[in-house]
Amino acid sequence: MNWLKEGDLARIYGAPGAASLRKVADRLTPEYARFIEAARFCVLGTVGPEGTDGSPRGDDGPVVRALDEKYLALPDWRGNDRIDSLRNIARDGRVSLMFLVRGSGNAIRVNGTARLTDDAELCQSFAHNGKLPRTVIVVQIGEVYFQCARAVIRAGLWEDRDDSKGLPTPGQILANMTSGEVGGAGYDAEWPERAARTMW
Repeated sequence: MNWLKEGDLARIYGAPGAASLRKVADRLTPEYARFIEAARFCVLGTVGPEGTDGSPRGDDGPVVRALDEKYLALPDWRGNDRIDSLRNIARDGRVSLMFLVRGSGNAIRVNGTARLTDDAELCQSFAHNGKLPRTVIVVQIGEVYFQCARAVIRAGLWEDRDDSKGLPTPGQILANMTSGEVGGAGYDAEWPERAARTMW
């Protein structure tokens, strides 16, 4: 195996074109803001002493709120309470966000730094059916840009199909990992009601 170094990459890939470089903004432009406001789903990337973490984030409306042209607010809704991303942010604020909008071939990428707050007024502003996020992630934008659509096109991401047939269920994964102590068919059967009850 030939392991490449940074110096090898320019030889293999060449220089990026003008569009790849000039699409980068250091704040939300009106166009980037419109795209992000339409996104109900993003992936949050963080880094900490134990390594990196990628966490899916979603909502039934905009997944983040632009506080102004430099700051985004991401409410931390119910999850598995591992708080890997939050712990990373508390120790190392570097974050990346990738926003997807159903039907669009483009992704919007944001790189920046984040801090956590439990500010009562900000949490209250995200109230959903009487429920509040316990914390809000506030991201200062370092750069924002769109990613070309080739990956989404190659994956057929928005095609009308279901690729999940035959995949192991969470209950099956847990049962295998714990020799049957946790998970199983009962875990899977209870999940829809549990999810509906704890969505926010």
